[in-house]
Parts: sequence; structure tokens; C-alpha cells
Amino acid sequence: LFPLPVRGSEGLYMVNGPPSFTESAAFQRDSGKNCKAVAFSKDGSLFAWCSGEKVNIVNVTGPELLRSFHLPKAVCLEFSPRNNILATWQVYSTAKDGTAGLPNLLLHDVKTGKCLKSFIQKKMQNWCPCWADDESICARNVNNEVHFFENNDFNTITNKLHLQKVNDFVLSPGAQPTKVAVYVPGSKGAPSFVRLYQYPNFGGPQSALANKSFFKADKVTMLWNKKATAVLVIASTEVDKTGASYYGEQTLHYIATNGESAVVQLPKNGPIYDVVWSPNSVEFCAVYGFMPAKATVFNLKCDPVFDFGTGPRNAAFYSPHGHILVLAGFGNLRGQMEVWDVKNYKLISKPVASDSTYFAWCPDGEHIVTATCAPRLRVSNGYKIWHYTGSLLHSYEVPSGEEMWQVCWQPSLDGVFPAKAVKYQAVPSELPSAGPKPAQAYRPPALRNKPVTSSKLHEDEPPQNMRPQSGSSDKPLSKTALKNQRKHEAKKAAKQEAKADANQESTQSSAPQSAPRSAAPAISSGDPEVDKKIKNLRKKLKAIEQLKEQAAAGKQLEKNQV
Repeated sequence: LFPLPVRGSEGLYMVNGPPSFTESAAFQRDSGKNCKAVAFSKDGSLFAWCSGEKVNIVNVTGPELLRSFHLPKAVCLEFSPRNNILATWQVYSTAKDGTAGLPNLLLHDVKTGKCLKSFIQKKMQNWCPCWADDESICARNVNNEVHFFENNDFNTITNKLHLQKVNDFVLSPGAQPTKVAVYVPGSKGAPSFVRLYQYPNFGGPQSALANKSFFKADKVTMLWNKKATAVLVIASTEVDKTGASYYGEQTLHYIATNGESAVVQLPKNGPIYDVVWSPNSVEFCAVYGFMPAKATVFNLKCDPVFDFGTGPRNAAFYSPHGHILVLAGFGNLRGQMEVWDVKNYKLISKPVASDSTYFAWCPDGEHIVTATCAPRLRVSNGYKIWHYTGSLLHSYEVPSGEEMWQVCWQPSLDGVFPAKAVKYQAVPSELPSAGPKPAQAYRPPALRNKPVTSSKLHEDEPPQNMRPQSGSSDKPLSKTALKNQRKHEAKKAAKQEAKADANQESTQSSAPQSAPRSAAPAISSGDPEVDKKIKNLRKKLKAIEQLKEQAAAGKQLEKNQV
């Protein structure tokens, strides 16, 4: 079940998935060291790879070779959703005399082996045409406009979406009718915008389903939910002008096909590391904020549903059925994972996959692969297969001197594997789930024989259902409540500042001056209510005098103070 192709300096081979983890006999190992790319079809039935000489297609279940194309320079492969077409891309090169080179993006008919169409595609980014799930539409970005083809007839462009400069587009997943999200970067002081259209209604801005414009965007990532009802847009700038972050500045926007749009208010400042839709299409999880990062699940109103607190994490992965969420810290973090039951918001396990550069859920929703691949890391390459309850089921490390470049699961269509009840008990395993040995902190000689005092740079904030219960309700605040809370805090701060300034001035004024002031007789009107009002008015007048003095001294006053 679920073989995993492993590509590296040892060649290309398939490993049987759980429970056996042996090398698959159905796939003949390709021992060449030049395997540049591999690709599965969407349903997992076909597998293609380029060996450095040829691009081969095999049926995963049987060892027979279905097709072979002589394409020694191919470096990218992709199947169309219904396995009718294999797209291949190689680096574009001009002829020696400077004239245009040969087309480098080729579309092959899988059944006949015929090349249906070839295009010149200079950039590797977004090289592959995008198909609707039923292959009724295919689209590609050509010179800042989107060209649409129908029913895999690439000789006639049936539609064009032409805006000022379309930088990127994404087709919606799922059934018809297909929707298109397009991004146009801002220029000359005009904002960038993302627009949603329904194919083929592209007649001007009025025909758009939704529109969201924003500043601060050098590049955007657009993420459709599975039901194609909304898009999340991560807009990022290369440089943070405030100097708060090396990684530029990110904002998260929500756009629905019914025309609604909003900026997702993230309660902690800092980069947005990852945003993922839940497969149920009504929730999404964001990992954001300066380390230790916060993770929060939001609903379609962009209100927080559950706050996971803070921790060493920069990625989130929902299981294929959406019932489990993994929060992980990979790359420059230590590989700690938190596996959560999303229905009850209960922590299932906390495995550690050190030095991981890759993570993927198996389509059965039970198993996970983590891997350390070159060129990101050139030592300790290998992969591990886990059960989500934290058990390490299989581990493989390549021999020293060898590298592993890629490992992935064979995909399968949705609904093939039914969702199972969530387990909390770790499944039995032959291997110990060895976490990394805790490194001893450096202690200067003067402290070496003294008792260890723990000193943390920061305290991690616990998830909202593990926090000590206070009198206030535990529900996450809505956007308006958050706004009001911020206003209230700002007012409080301003008041305290004014008080501090007033105290300073009163201490500065000399004692003889203050003596007669206190000696002034308190005039009584005989009515305690009136006295109270007079006292309050005097207080206010005194505060106004102090603020006027502060303004005269050049202090910038708050709006409420003015």
C-alpha cells in the first residue's frame, strides 16, 4: 500500500509503504545518478520520471513501460488531472546565432505518445499549464495575460483574460463551473489587487465575483479552499520598512466568491510562516508572529476559533480528512511536531523529527513521512515514517557519501480511504521514538558546582484550553472586541503617562509654592452634591492646565487629551 519513490545519488527506487517498508519488486530500480524529476498522476495510477536520457511512464501496479520519450534535458514533469497529458519542461536556450530557441514546454498525449503542442516557456516558475479537474479548461500565463484552451485543443485559444499585467493566476479546484483568481501587482502608487472571476465571464471589473486591493505586496500566494468558495491571499514585501524583520512584511487577506473580503487580524506581530485551509473548507490555520510563533484556527468570518498558544513552529499540515492537524518547526527549528485532534482540540502526540526538510501526510490519514533531503541539507539524508500517535515505524538513512533528493507518497483520489476514529494510544513499533539528546547548556566555571537555575528567554503561552481559568470567559475575542481592547489599553497607557508627567511637574514645583495652595480654604456650599461637582470641575480644570503646559513645552498630546 502507498509505495514511496526515493530519488537520490543511489538512483530511483520504490519502497513499499506501511506495514512492510521493503523495496518494491513491481518497480525496477533505475540506478542512474541523473534522475532529475518524478511525478505521479493525480489518482496515483501512473508514475513518470526522467532518467537523464528519457522520460518514462509506467503503471504503478504493473512493471510494464507504457511510454518513453527521448528528452535528455527534461527537468520538470506533470500529469493532467485525468491522465490524458504529460507536460514536460526543460531549460530554455537560444540558438548560437542569437535567434529564438526551440520550444521547451511540451504536451504529450499519454495514450498515443504524440506531442500535441509545444510552447516557449522561459521561466521555470509556474511553468506548467493549469487544468480544471475535469480537463475541460486549460490555462497558462503568456506575457501578462491568461490564455484559455478547451477540451485539450491547444491550437485555438478560446478565451483570454487581459488585465493591465496579470502576474499570477490560480484555477479553483473541484467541479464546474471553474473560477479563476488573478493577481495584478500595483504600480505608480496604485494598489495591487486580487480578483475572482467565473469562467468565461471576463468582461471588465463589473463581471468579477470579488475584488480585494491592498498595498504592501511584492508577491502574493493565493490559496483556494476545496469547495472553491473562498481564497486566502498572503501578500508579502521583500523588505520590512520598519526594520522589524529580515523577512519582509506579510499580511493575510480573505476573499469569498460572494464578494465578501477582509484582512485577517493576527493578534501577534511578525512574519506569517504558513497558512493552510482545512479540507472541510470552513476553517483555516495560520502560523505567525516572531518566535515563539503563535498558531490559530480561524473561521470564515476571520474570527479566531482556537488558539494553540506559542511554540517553536513554522508550518501546519491538515490530514487528508481534516480531523488531525500537525504544527511543526522544520528548517532552522529543531523538528518538534504537535499532533492535534481538531474536533476536540486535544493534543495526541509530540514526536520530534530532527533536521527535517520535508513533511507529507499519507492519503490514508494515518501515516506521515518526514525527510532530510539534499541540497537543503547534505548530511544525514534519509526519511522516517511515523504513525500520527507518535510512533516511529520505519527509518532509513543513506550511506555516507550518498545523497537523497526526494521522497513522496503515491497519491490517491479523495474518498478512497474513509476517515477513521482518532486514536490517542501510541501504536506499537519496533523502533524507539528517539528524540534528540538534550544538549547541555554552557555553564561558566564559576557556576559549575552550584545548583542549576532554569532561565528561559521567554515563556511559551499554553493553548487556550490549557490556560489557568480566570474569571473572564475563555472564548477567543471577536474582531470588534479585540479592537476595543486595544483602544482601552491605549487610553490607559495615555492616562498613566499624563499622570506620571503631572507628578513630575508637581514635585518640580518648589515646596513654598505648594504650601499656600494646600492652605487655600475649602469653600463649602452646604450641599454635599454641589461640593462634589465643584471638586470634580476643579480637578478637570487642573488637568486641563497641566495638559496646556505640556503642549506648550512641546509634548505631542493624544487625541482624547486634546
